[in-house]
Amino acid sequence: MTDDKAYFSKAPGRNIENMVGLTKIPLGAAGPINGFTLPFATTEGALVASVNRGCKAIREAGGAQVIVELVGASRGPVFQVANLSAGQKLIVWVRKNFKKLQAVAHKTEPHLTLLSFKPQLLGRRVWLRFSFDTQEAMGMNMATMASEAVAKEIELKTKARLIAISGNYCVDKKASWLNFIEGRGKKVWAEAVISRRVVKAILKTDPEKIIEVVHSKDWLGSILSGSLGFNAHFANIVVAMFLATGQDLAHVVEGSMGVTLAELSGRDLYFSIYLPSLMVGTVGGGTHLPTQKAALEMLGISGTKSGGAVRLAEAIGLGVLAGELSLTAALASRDLGKAHQKLGRGK
Repeated sequence: MTDDKAYFSKAPGRNIENMVGLTKIPLGAAGPINGFTLPFATTEGALVASVNRGCKAIREAGGAQVIVELVGASRGPVFQVANLSAGQKLIVWVRKNFKKLQAVAHKTEPHLTLLSFKPQLLGRRVWLRFSFDTQEAMGMNMATMASEAVAKEIELKTKARLIAISGNYCVDKKASWLNFIEGRGKKVWAEAVISRRVVKAILKTDPEKIIEVVHSKDWLGSILSGSLGFNAHFANIVVAMFLATGQDLAHVVEGSMGVTLAELSGRDLYFSIYLPSLMVGTVGGGTHLPTQKAALEMLGISGTKSGGAVRLAEAIGLGVLAGELSLTAALASRDLGKAHQKLGRGK
C-alpha cells in the first residue's frame, strides 16, 4: 500500500530509535458491518475469514448496536507521606484543590482535561489515579506530562514526596481488576440478535449450542483458571486492529479483558460483548504512518476529526463481536480444527 522509504522518513525520532528496517505483516479486511470495513494486520490464518463470517451473520441480522463510553486515560503516581494521618490529609487536600489541579493539567496540553482521581492509602504511601480526557489521542504521553505537572504542584503545596509518576495504580499495560471494574480509556458494549435461521445457515449450528459454549468455556472455564477475560479471543481481534491502525500494541493486555454473553431471545440468539478497557486514538503514536493512516481511512476515520477515537473504539467493538460470534459457533459445530487446517495450514 505504501513505499517503504516513507517509513524511514516518518518513523525515526517519533516512533522508533536506531531504525534498521521494517517488519511486514499481511493486512486483510473483514465486513462490512454497520458501515465499517475492518482492517486486520495478522499472520494468523483463519482469523480474518472467521471475523468476516461473523460480520455476515450480523449483517443478515440487521446489524449491531454499539455503545462507547469515555473513561479516560489514567496515570497513577505514588507519593511518600509521614504516616496514615498525613496520607488522609493529602487526599483531602487534593479533593479540595481539584479544580486548581485541573487548571495545572490543562496548561500542559490544551486538548487535555483532568476528569477525576481515585486515591488509595497504604501505610506511608498514597496513590492517586488521575483520569484524563485526551480527545482523539490515546493520550498516555499527555497524561504522563500532565500528571508530572500536577505532582509537582502537590509536592510544592504539601509535604508529600513523589516516588514515581507511575505507581502501577494506573494500571498501564497490565491486566488488573481495577481496570476491569473502573474501566480505562473507553468502555465498549456491542450486541446483536441473530435469527435461528441465520445461525443455522451461516454459523452452521444452533443458538443453544453457542450459549452452552459461552457458559462452559468463557464463564466457567475462565473462573476455574482465574482468568481476567471471560471471553473466547478478544485479544486476537484487538491486537490485529491495533497493529493495522497504529495503536500501542501493549495495550492489548487491557483490551483483551472483557465478557461475552449469549442467551436466547425468543427462539433466536442474543449475543453481546463488553470491553471495559480499550485504549485507542486516531492521532499520535503510529497513526500517522502511511499504512496505518490508510487503514484508518478504510474505516472512514480522519485522525484529527472530532469523534474519530470513539468511532475507532466502535469499529473494534464490532470486530470483537463478530470474531467472538464466529469462533464460538466454530467451537459449537466442532469445525475449529478443520477451519485452521484449511486456512492456517493451506491444506
